[in-house]
Amino acid sequence: MNFSVAFSNETNLIDDGFYLVAFRTMANKNYLILALSIIYIITLLGNLVLLAVVLMNSSLHNPKYLAVCNLAVVDISMNSVIIPQMVPVFVFNQNRVSFGTCFSQMFFIHFFGDMESFSLALLAYDRLVAICWPLRYPTINTNPRMMLIIAGIWSLVFLLDIFPVTLAAMLPYCSSREVRSCCCEHGPVYVLACADISYNRRMATAKTLTTLLGPLTFIIVTYVIVVVAVLRIASVAQRWKAFHTCLNHLLLVLIYYMPVILAYVLGNLRLVQYVDIFTAALTVSVTLPPMLNPIIYSLKTDELRDKIMMFLRKPKVAQEIQNYANG
Repeated sequence: MNFSVAFSNETNLIDDGFYLVAFRTMANKNYLILALSIIYIITLLGNLVLLAVVLMNSSLHNPKYLAVCNLAVVDISMNSVIIPQMVPVFVFNQNRVSFGTCFSQMFFIHFFGDMESFSLALLAYDRLVAICWPLRYPTINTNPRMMLIIAGIWSLVFLLDIFPVTLAAMLPYCSSREVRSCCCEHGPVYVLACADISYNRRMATAKTLTTLLGPLTFIIVTYVIVVVAVLRIASVAQRWKAFHTCLNHLLLVLIYYMPVILAYVLGNLRLVQYVDIFTAALTVSVTLPPMLNPIIYSLKTDELRDKIMMFLRKPKVAQEIQNYANG
């Protein structure tokens, strides 16, 4: 997606770019980049293994794992948009970003960030149907229906994010071009415009509340219904089994929402004194969930854990067979 066509006024043509200036006061910012690089590598390995295991096992071709694979694709995309571009910017000091690249990155950062939230809501919906209507689950949650829901979510998030980013791209930027962030986020960029940005601010607030609180409210309501349904189960063993199936998803929800809500509250209340440290902490907290999601699902889901162990053991078994044949 390229937003460069939005810039036609003369002030933008003088210097058609922004300069990312985060972490100026951090003496050891290379350690942060190293940590983020490790997070990115683990994100790729974990989610790609998860996708490969689901793809190779027909027993996992069901609505639940369609939702899990959707989250895995979002996780890979999220960290791929944020982390790789930080290496040339903060290691080699190539911190200039063209207008088109900046607003394209802005769109994809917010798009995949919002998709993370909606993908967690989708997993909550799947657990709701599985626990409250277990006998009707195969007819309610079919693969085509889950694919249709996923396509609808991607389309909805696209429409929610394209409008505020396009409005920001159409603003004149005729004064400072220094973006106090590690990437082209919406907030740090549009405040640099030399025009009235009150409408952009209201639009950004409305969009953030919709994409953050909307899915979170749905997840909370879903689990209230699930808890009520589980408490009606007579057997203690059945109750524990039902709660255990929801535990991994609740961990993902907490890991994702707690840092995001805390950062939103601190930022809006102007409680942040050290901007660079806050930016570094926020960047790590945003990129950690995509790394942890496949690990949590792999460790907490017995069926998936067994399939992954079989997948990882295959090369070793093949090598042993080959060594035995050669011997």
